[in-house]
Amino acid sequence: MPIMLFVIMKRVREMSKFEINNVVDTALWVAAFRAIESKRPDALFNDPFAEKLVGLNSHKIIRNMKGSTYTSWLVIIRTCIIDRYILNLIKSGVDTIINLGAGLDTRPYRLNLPTSLHWIEVDFPEMINYKNQFLQNETPKCKLERISLDLTNYEKRNKLFSQINAESKKTLVLTEGVITYLENQEVANLCHDLRKNNTFKYWIVDYFSPIFLNEIRKKNYTKQMKNAPIQFYPKDWFSFFNENNWEVNEITFLDEESKKLNRKMPSPFWLKLIKKIIPTSKQLIFQKFAAYVVLIPSGHE
Repeated sequence: MPIMLFVIMKRVREMSKFEINNVVDTALWVAAFRAIESKRPDALFNDPFAEKLVGLNSHKIIRNMKGSTYTSWLVIIRTCIIDRYILNLIKSGVDTIINLGAGLDTRPYRLNLPTSLHWIEVDFPEMINYKNQFLQNETPKCKLERISLDLTNYEKRNKLFSQINAESKKTLVLTEGVITYLENQEVANLCHDLRKNNTFKYWIVDYFSPIFLNEIRKKNYTKQMKNAPIQFYPKDWFSFFNENNWEVNEITFLDEESKKLNRKMPSPFWLKLIKKIIPTSKQLIFQKFAAYVVLIPSGHE
């Protein structure tokens, strides 16, 4: 067994005792949320593969993490939003999906995808090896390819992008829970590198409001995530992407989507009381704290 694969398996067994050590642990955390959601009688989706990846440790992993109730809600709602985005964009002609920093995502197995779709997962070698080990007997719904690559290696990254660009007609890029861990300049570089490829028509990214990001900085969450910190703090999220030649095509706020799905954000009693006296205009700011966005290339070169 490769040494890094052994290390990840060891982390699955031990995460009930430790804080987040790196982005590999965040992938295990997210998969644990999906595994537990799938067992609910009112589950919003079914992901039987998540449990294969985290074993029987889902509840232990989540119980040890502060703020799991709210993070779980965020992960589940964002999963539903992105699932819908993907299926709709495939209908519009997307033939290739690049999942950068794919983590333990299992959409190629659980979504109803066309067999002709080319799905490419890119992540660190240890993550790729781990998924290959535990999903080796499962059959994806589409053509699935996994590529081991450190995305900070710009030369190899751009070589991969160019190759995919030459082989596809309409490509969707997915960076679910990825750009928040990159510094502003790294995100700007990624914007530039993706924009150079003319078949890269759509890009799904996370949005968090400045108020939300500033609040995270103050809370224990920062200490808990000290080895996988949030680093993307643009002054104006929308202006940042516009200046880097990407513009919003569609945006879905988590709060709005959760109400449609009848899975409202869990709120402590004191927040419910405060909402009754906060002006509607102020409430809207808090309701729009997070979203998932489909970006398209802007007209600027």
